[in-house]
Amino acid sequence: MPQRYVRRKKLIKPRLQLRLTGIFVGLTALSLLLQFVLFTNVLNETAVGLPNDGPIVLQATNGITTKVLAMSFLLFLPLTLSIGVLSTFRIAGPIYRFEQFLGAVVRGERPGDFRLRKGDQLTELAALINDATRPLREARPSAATPPDVDSVDAALPKEVQQVAH
Repeated sequence: MPQRYVRRKKLIKPRLQLRLTGIFVGLTALSLLLQFVLFTNVLNETAVGLPNDGPIVLQATNGITTKVLAMSFLLFLPLTLSIGVLSTFRIAGPIYRFEQFLGAVVRGERPGDFRLRKGDQLTELAALINDATRPLREARPSAATPPDVDSVDAALPKEVQQVAH
């Protein structure tokens, strides 16, 4: 059984992955701030409505909510960053492979069918790239083999063929 290649490098396309992860982190930070504002507002309204000890609760509320916000940021932002990098890894890896594969086809190489690892995304695009490049990969002579004169002539328009002979 052939050994399965496991992608170890998590930041394969750093710009793309960090940009997408930044969006995740930004949304998480925004939702944590919204939660903080709502939580503080509810506690303040509750403290104001108390018949006694409202000012004491208000004073304690500010410290409590700030502590909860800080702990939430310290817990959820690194977690979101890690999950963001790991989830984009399944997209960025195939994109990197698409670039390498298409570069090989452009250089005239004859790579085999394009394959993705189990769990990678963009499998439909991989199948489409295989189908689109198959005629090029099968028909194109390799760089080591010079083109056959007859095959070159057949590719030329008839007017050029008549002038050449």
